[in-house]
Amino acid sequence: MHILIVDLLAERQAFGREGVREILEHFEYTKVSLWSPHVSQRVDYEFGTVVQEPVDCDLIIITGSRRNVSMWEPWMDEVARLIQTSSIPILGICFGHQIIAASLGGRVVRADETSAFVSEVTYDDGRVINALFTHQDHVVDAGEMIPIASTDHCSIAACRHPDRPILTVQYHPEAVSAVIEEALRIGEMTQQERDQFDLNCSIINVSDALVGPLQSLD
Repeated sequence: MHILIVDLLAERQAFGREGVREILEHFEYTKVSLWSPHVSQRVDYEFGTVVQEPVDCDLIIITGSRRNVSMWEPWMDEVARLIQTSSIPILGICFGHQIIAASLGGRVVRADETSAFVSEVTYDDGRVINALFTHQDHVVDAGEMIPIASTDHCSIAACRHPDRPILTVQYHPEAVSAVIEEALRIGEMTQQERDQFDLNCSIINVSDALVGPLQSLD
């Protein structure tokens, strides 16, 4: 399987490189392409092939970002076109969740404060999981997407498309303790920021959040 990562934290070592590495740990793949339309310079991942535009692939994964859908930038038009025109499976994480909703007729707004913590997420099928959130934009209208999970602070915490193999989560299933601790070690996160996240509880991973549910959409 050839995976295209729309790699929107490519300027960061922990949340970019190590976050993508953690995502890929949960997939069987033969090739990875890394597309980062938001920056001209990126961290050297030492894996994957950097591409300058979307390429033919079997799966698209759109990562989180330090940019904001509520503060639209021109490069986001390219990502929106990819979402609107692709016929292959798409997964969206945090920013990916937001730009997929916005590109398919939904609406994203910016909250007054950032949400950064581990929170319970309740799925429509009755599952209750713990997930790590760090975001300020919120999807308030999912457009074509169907909301399938919510939290106390975020009414649309996960979505699926009714007809296309598209699945999104507002939370960060790739933000495992190793990624968080690497961010702290290299200075991408302060100790105060690190202390916002209770990693003592069992937190949902990429397989349970995205891989398994995507397979059920086939």
